Amino acid sequence: MKTPILTDTKALTRNRARAVAMPAPALFLHEDLRDEIKERLTEVNKTFTSVAIITGFPVFWRDAFPQAHIVAEDEVLALEPCAHDLVIHAMGLHWANDPVGQLIQCLRALKPDGLFLAVLLGGQTLHELRACLAEAEATVTGGLSPRILPMAEIRDLGGLLQRAGFALPVADGFTRKVHYRDAYHLMHDLRAMGEGNALTARLRHPTRRAVFAKAAAVYAQSYAVADDRIAATFEMIFLTGWAPHESQQKPLRPGSATKRLAEALNAPEIPLPATKGEG
Repeated sequence: MKTPILTDTKALTRNRARAVAMPAPALFLHEDLRDEIKERLTEVNKTFTSVAIITGFPVFWRDAFPQAHIVAEDEVLALEPCAHDLVIHAMGLHWANDPVGQLIQCLRALKPDGLFLAVLLGGQTLHELRACLAEAEATVTGGLSPRILPMAEIRDLGGLLQRAGFALPVADGFTRKVHYRDAYHLMHDLRAMGEGNALTARLRHPTRRAVFAKAAAVYAQSYAVADDRIAATFEMIFLTGWAPHESQQKPLRPGSATKRLAEALNAPEIPLPATKGEG
Protein backbone atom coordinates (compact mmCIF):
# COMPACT_ATOMS: atom_id res chain seq x y z
CA MET A 1 0.00 0.00 0.00
CA LYS A 2 1.32 3.42 -0.92
CA THR A 3 2.30 5.61 2.05
CA PRO A 4 0.14 8.76 2.21
CA ILE A 5 1.92 12.05 1.57
CA LEU A 6 1.62 14.09 4.76
CA THR A 7 3.21 17.36 3.64
CA ASP A 8 2.35 19.45 0.60
CA THR A 9 5.91 20.46 -0.23
CA LYS A 10 4.83 23.24 -2.61
CA ALA A 11 2.70 24.77 0.14
CA LEU A 12 5.59 24.46 2.59
CA THR A 13 7.97 26.22 0.20
CA ARG A 14 5.36 28.94 -0.32
CA ASN A 15 4.93 29.36 3.44
CA ARG A 16 8.70 29.69 3.92
CA ALA A 17 8.92 32.32 1.16
CA ARG A 18 6.03 34.32 2.61
CA ALA A 19 7.61 34.28 6.06
CA VAL A 20 10.94 35.60 4.78
CA ALA A 21 9.14 38.33 2.80
CA MET A 22 7.24 39.60 5.86
CA PRO A 23 8.44 42.89 7.41
CA ALA A 24 9.30 41.05 10.64
CA PRO A 25 9.76 37.29 10.17
CA ALA A 26 9.58 35.39 13.45
CA LEU A 27 12.87 33.52 13.44
CA PHE A 28 13.51 33.57 17.20
CA LEU A 29 13.48 29.77 17.37
CA HIS A 30 16.13 29.63 14.65
CA GLU A 31 18.17 32.17 16.61
CA ASP A 32 17.96 30.04 19.75
CA LEU A 33 18.90 26.92 17.84
CA ARG A 34 21.79 28.59 16.02
CA ASP A 35 23.30 29.55 19.37
CA GLU A 36 22.66 26.09 20.82
CA ILE A 37 24.24 24.36 17.82
CA LYS A 38 27.33 26.53 17.98
CA GLU A 39 27.64 25.82 21.70
CA ARG A 40 27.34 22.07 21.12
CA LEU A 41 29.96 22.14 18.38
CA THR A 42 32.46 23.79 20.72
CA GLU A 43 32.14 20.72 22.95
CA VAL A 44 33.14 18.37 20.13
CA ASN A 45 36.86 17.72 19.96
CA LYS A 46 36.95 18.07 16.20
CA THR A 47 37.45 20.80 13.61
CA PHE A 48 34.85 20.82 10.81
CA THR A 49 36.03 22.04 7.43
CA SER A 50 33.21 20.98 5.10
CA VAL A 51 29.76 21.83 6.45
CA ALA A 52 26.38 21.33 4.78
CA ILE A 53 23.15 22.82 6.16
CA ILE A 54 19.70 21.71 5.03
CA THR A 55 17.21 24.52 5.56
CA GLY A 56 14.22 26.40 4.22
CA PHE A 57 15.78 29.67 5.45
CA PRO A 58 19.05 29.87 3.51
CA VAL A 59 19.88 33.53 4.22
CA PHE A 60 19.61 33.13 7.99
CA TRP A 61 21.76 29.98 8.15
CA ARG A 62 24.31 31.26 5.62
CA ASP A 63 24.83 34.27 7.89
CA ALA A 64 25.28 31.91 10.86
CA PHE A 65 27.73 29.61 8.99
CA PRO A 66 29.23 31.67 6.14
CA GLN A 67 31.41 28.84 4.79
CA ALA A 68 28.63 26.23 4.74
CA HIS A 69 27.07 24.64 1.68
CA ILE A 70 23.34 25.49 1.92
CA VAL A 71 20.94 22.78 0.74
CA ALA A 72 17.21 23.20 0.07
CA GLU A 73 14.59 21.17 1.95
CA ASP A 74 13.82 18.86 -0.97
CA GLU A 75 12.75 15.22 -0.89
CA VAL A 76 15.99 14.42 -2.72
CA LEU A 77 18.77 16.45 -1.11
CA ALA A 78 21.49 18.07 -3.21
CA LEU A 79 24.29 16.39 -1.29
CA GLU A 80 27.36 14.67 -2.72
CA PRO A 81 28.38 11.32 -1.20
CA CYS A 82 31.20 11.45 1.38
CA ALA A 83 31.67 15.19 0.83
CA HIS A 84 31.13 16.65 4.31
CA ASP A 85 32.40 16.20 7.85
CA LEU A 86 29.34 17.97 9.33
CA VAL A 87 25.73 17.96 8.12
CA ILE A 88 23.11 20.06 9.93
CA HIS A 89 19.39 19.54 9.25
CA ALA A 90 17.95 22.83 10.50
CA MET A 91 14.25 22.96 11.44
CA GLY A 92 12.77 21.06 8.51
CA LEU A 93 12.88 17.37 9.37
CA HIS A 94 9.48 17.47 11.12
CA TRP A 95 7.90 18.30 7.74
CA ALA A 96 9.66 15.50 5.82
CA ASN A 97 7.41 12.93 4.17
CA ASP A 98 10.24 10.40 4.46
CA PRO A 99 12.33 11.30 7.52
CA VAL A 100 14.33 8.06 7.44
CA GLY A 101 15.15 8.73 3.79
CA GLN A 102 16.37 12.19 4.74
CA LEU A 103 18.60 10.73 7.45
CA ILE A 104 20.04 8.12 5.10
CA GLN A 105 20.86 10.80 2.52
CA CYS A 106 22.62 12.85 5.21
CA LEU A 107 24.60 9.79 6.34
CA ARG A 108 25.73 9.09 2.77
CA ALA A 109 26.91 12.71 2.47
CA LEU A 110 29.20 12.34 5.49
CA LYS A 111 32.83 11.30 5.45
CA PRO A 112 33.69 8.47 7.87
CA ASP A 113 33.48 9.78 11.45
CA GLY A 114 31.53 12.82 10.22
CA LEU A 115 28.88 14.35 12.47
CA PHE A 116 25.16 14.70 11.79
CA LEU A 117 23.12 17.17 13.82
CA ALA A 118 19.42 17.79 13.31
CA VAL A 119 17.05 20.06 15.16
CA LEU A 120 13.29 19.87 14.69
CA LEU A 121 9.98 20.43 16.42
CA GLY A 122 8.78 17.60 18.66
CA GLY A 123 5.45 16.12 19.63
CA GLN A 124 4.63 18.50 22.49
CA THR A 125 4.82 21.52 20.17
CA LEU A 126 1.62 23.60 20.10
CA HIS A 127 -0.36 21.02 22.05
CA GLU A 128 -2.42 23.89 23.49
CA LEU A 129 -3.41 25.28 20.09
CA ARG A 130 -4.09 21.79 18.77
CA ALA A 131 -6.55 21.08 21.61
CA CYS A 132 -8.29 24.45 21.34
CA LEU A 133 -8.76 24.29 17.58
CA ALA A 134 -10.12 20.74 17.83
CA GLU A 135 -12.64 21.72 20.50
CA ALA A 136 -13.68 24.85 18.63
CA GLU A 137 -14.11 23.15 15.26
CA ALA A 138 -16.05 20.24 16.77
CA THR A 139 -18.35 22.69 18.56
CA VAL A 140 -18.95 25.03 15.63
CA THR A 141 -18.97 22.65 12.65
CA GLY A 142 -19.47 19.23 14.21
CA GLY A 143 -16.28 17.86 12.62
CA LEU A 144 -12.48 18.05 12.57
CA SER A 145 -9.92 18.88 9.88
CA PRO A 146 -6.09 18.62 9.80
CA ARG A 147 -4.67 21.89 11.06
CA ILE A 148 -1.42 21.21 12.94
CA LEU A 149 1.31 18.87 11.78
CA PRO A 150 1.55 15.64 13.83
CA MET A 151 5.10 15.59 15.22
CA ALA A 152 7.14 12.68 16.51
CA GLU A 153 8.07 11.94 20.12
CA ILE A 154 11.71 12.06 21.15
CA ARG A 155 11.94 8.30 21.86
CA ASP A 156 10.74 7.51 18.33
CA LEU A 157 13.15 9.94 16.72
CA GLY A 158 16.11 8.34 18.44
CA GLY A 159 15.08 5.04 16.87
CA LEU A 160 15.08 6.62 13.41
CA LEU A 161 18.79 7.43 13.77
CA GLN A 162 19.51 3.76 14.41
CA ARG A 163 17.37 2.66 11.47
CA ALA A 164 19.27 5.05 9.19
CA GLY A 165 22.61 3.49 10.24
CA PHE A 166 24.18 6.22 12.38
CA ALA A 167 26.71 5.28 15.02
CA LEU A 168 26.44 6.58 18.61
CA PRO A 169 22.91 8.00 18.11
CA VAL A 170 21.57 10.45 20.70
CA ALA A 171 18.22 12.26 20.91
CA ASP A 172 17.62 15.02 23.46
CA GLY A 173 15.69 18.25 23.70
CA PHE A 174 14.03 21.00 25.68
CA THR A 175 10.76 22.90 25.66
CA ARG A 176 10.32 26.63 25.35
CA LYS A 177 7.20 28.41 26.56
CA VAL A 178 6.36 31.55 24.60
CA HIS A 179 3.74 34.03 25.78
CA TYR A 180 1.35 35.72 23.37
CA ARG A 181 -1.32 38.37 23.56
CA ASP A 182 -3.95 35.92 22.29
CA ALA A 183 -4.45 32.99 19.90
CA TYR A 184 -4.60 35.33 16.89
CA HIS A 185 -1.17 36.72 17.81
CA LEU A 186 0.19 33.15 18.04
CA MET A 187 -1.24 32.14 14.66
CA HIS A 188 0.21 35.27 13.07
CA ASP A 189 3.61 34.34 14.50
CA LEU A 190 3.34 30.82 13.08
CA ARG A 191 2.85 32.30 9.61
CA ALA A 192 5.88 34.55 10.21
CA MET A 193 7.88 31.42 11.14
CA GLY A 194 6.91 29.63 7.95
CA GLU A 195 5.21 27.01 10.12
CA GLY A 196 1.66 27.53 8.85
CA ASN A 197 -0.56 24.65 7.75
CA ALA A 198 1.11 22.82 4.84
CA LEU A 199 -0.64 19.49 5.30
CA THR A 200 -1.77 17.77 2.12
CA ALA A 201 -5.15 17.00 3.71
CA ARG A 202 -5.77 20.57 4.91
CA LEU A 203 -9.04 22.35 4.08
CA ARG A 204 -8.93 24.08 0.71
CA HIS A 205 -11.53 26.69 1.61
CA PRO A 206 -11.55 29.45 4.26
CA THR A 207 -12.36 28.43 7.83
CA ARG A 208 -15.42 30.01 9.41
CA ARG A 209 -14.51 32.94 11.63
CA ALA A 210 -16.57 31.45 14.43
CA VAL A 211 -14.09 28.56 14.68
CA PHE A 212 -11.16 30.88 15.36
CA ALA A 213 -13.20 33.02 17.73
CA LYS A 214 -14.18 29.94 19.73
CA ALA A 215 -10.61 28.64 19.73
CA ALA A 216 -9.30 31.99 21.00
CA ALA A 217 -11.86 32.00 23.80
CA VAL A 218 -11.03 28.43 24.85
CA TYR A 219 -7.31 29.20 24.71
CA ALA A 220 -7.68 32.29 26.91
CA GLN A 221 -9.66 30.28 29.45
CA SER A 222 -7.51 27.13 29.49
CA TYR A 223 -3.93 28.35 29.04
CA ALA A 224 -3.84 31.83 30.55
CA VAL A 225 -0.67 33.10 32.20
CA ALA A 226 0.25 36.39 33.88
CA ASP A 227 -0.62 39.77 32.35
CA ASP A 228 -3.65 38.36 30.48
CA ARG A 229 -1.50 36.47 28.03
CA ILE A 230 -1.49 32.85 26.85
CA ALA A 231 1.31 30.28 26.73
CA ALA A 232 2.41 28.22 23.73
CA THR A 233 4.81 25.28 23.89
CA PHE A 234 7.60 24.62 21.40
CA GLU A 235 9.50 21.37 21.93
CA MET A 236 12.94 21.48 20.34
CA ILE A 237 14.53 18.09 19.67
CA PHE A 238 18.18 17.51 18.77
CA LEU A 239 19.34 14.39 16.94
CA THR A 240 23.03 13.56 16.89
CA GLY A 241 24.78 10.71 15.13
CA TRP A 242 28.10 9.86 13.54
CA ALA A 243 29.05 8.23 10.27
CA PRO A 244 30.52 4.87 11.30
CA HIS A 245 34.31 4.64 11.65
CA GLU A 246 36.62 2.00 13.11
CA SER A 247 37.99 4.46 15.70
CA GLN A 248 34.60 4.89 17.41
CA GLN A 249 33.64 3.20 20.65
CA LYS A 250 31.63 0.02 20.22
CA PRO A 251 29.42 -1.78 22.74
CA LEU A 252 30.88 -4.89 24.34
CA ARG A 253 29.63 -8.27 23.21
CA PRO A 254 27.12 -9.69 25.73
CA GLY A 255 28.88 -12.03 28.19
CA SER A 256 32.35 -10.58 27.50
CA ALA A 257 32.75 -8.78 30.87
CA THR A 258 35.83 -9.82 32.86
CA LYS A 259 34.70 -8.35 36.21
CA ARG A 260 31.61 -8.74 38.30
CA LEU A 261 29.41 -5.65 38.77
CA ALA A 262 29.79 -5.79 42.56
CA GLU A 263 33.56 -5.70 42.18
CA ALA A 264 33.41 -2.69 39.85
CA LEU A 265 31.16 -0.85 42.30
CA ASN A 266 33.24 -1.93 45.32
CA ALA A 267 30.05 -3.21 46.94
CA PRO A 268 29.18 -6.44 48.72
CA GLU A 269 27.49 -9.07 46.57
CA ILE A 270 24.37 -10.57 48.15
CA PRO A 271 23.17 -13.79 46.49
CA LEU A 272 19.46 -14.12 45.79
CA PRO A 273 17.58 -16.73 47.81
CA ALA A 274 17.01 -19.99 45.96
CA THR A 275 13.54 -20.57 44.63
CA LYS A 276 11.63 -23.82 44.88
CA GLY A 277 12.90 -26.43 42.48
CA GLU A 278 16.49 -25.15 42.53
CA GLY A 279 19.16 -27.42 44.01
